[in-house]
Amino acid sequence: MSAAHKRHSKTASGAIVNRRARFDYTLEDEITTGIVLTGPEVRAARDGRVQLKGAFVTIRNNELWLNNASFSLVLNQKGAEATTVDTSARKLLAHRRQIEQLESAKQAGHTIVPLRLLNRGRHVKVVIAAGRGKKNYDKRQTIKARDQARDINRQKF
Repeated sequence: MSAAHKRHSKTASGAIVNRRARFDYTLEDEITTGIVLTGPEVRAARDGRVQLKGAFVTIRNNELWLNNASFSLVLNQKGAEATTVDTSARKLLAHRRQIEQLESAKQAGHTIVPLRLLNRGRHVKVVIAAGRGKKNYDKRQTIKARDQARDINRQKF
């Protein structure tokens, strides 16, 4: 696996995964939404130069907004290629019923986090879910269960 793949947590299917989300949150139902992007942002998403670690979703004026997602944009300037990291808010496209469902979860104390960024043909999609933050002892339990499963798999072979 190359350094670019490790750095951006890109899977074989081309999806960019937020691995911290499942570790930091107890998640509920997943919702797949569209995302409004410019040309350089789409190119960054297709090339795997997006990072979702630390990103979250807010609801403003009955619209979903993806905040703090890092897009490494390539700027073509007079023969030299320069890159910049853009973390501005991006609008997510979802059905009204889905937004209302997420808004009720938000009022119940949940956080809306992005799980994956998918490249589906011409479209770029974001999979989001509402989740409740885990406490430190919950995270230790997760690590312990993962280590036990790894040991069991190792003993099989």
